[in-house]
Amino acid sequence: MSRQHTCPCGSGDDFGRCCEPCLKGTSLAETAEQLMRSRYTAYVLQDAAYLLTCWHDSTRPPQLDLLSEPVNWVGLKIISTQAGQTDDHEGTVEFIARYKLNGKAYRLHERSRFIREQERWFYVDGGVNT
Repeated sequence: MSRQHTCPCGSGDDFGRCCEPCLKGTSLAETAEQLMRSRYTAYVLQDAAYLLTCWHDSTRPPQLDLLSEPVNWVGLKIISTQAGQTDDHEGTVEFIARYKLNGKAYRLHERSRFIREQERWFYVDGGVNT
């Protein structure tokens, strides 16, 4: 993905100024929402290594296979955030991620929990809303 393309996370910013620095490890997400957006982008780009790196070790799976099913992520909408700012230690982000699997449209409505340890945000887990 070109740095000048609009970032997949839906921020409206260029990929090179938005999620790319987090994915490349040149900067850390400053807020839980920024981490959520970078994680969505990692799913779009099938970057399992980044997803595992920013997943809290208490809930992180041993591996992540993003290639077994051809998921086409098509949009992210942030519904709400609670805490998760630069001075917080915990935060939640509620979002809807739209995707297609085998040509059929789906949406994932989740409320994700994040924790900040040693100045770094981690994804902990999420509850799926139906």
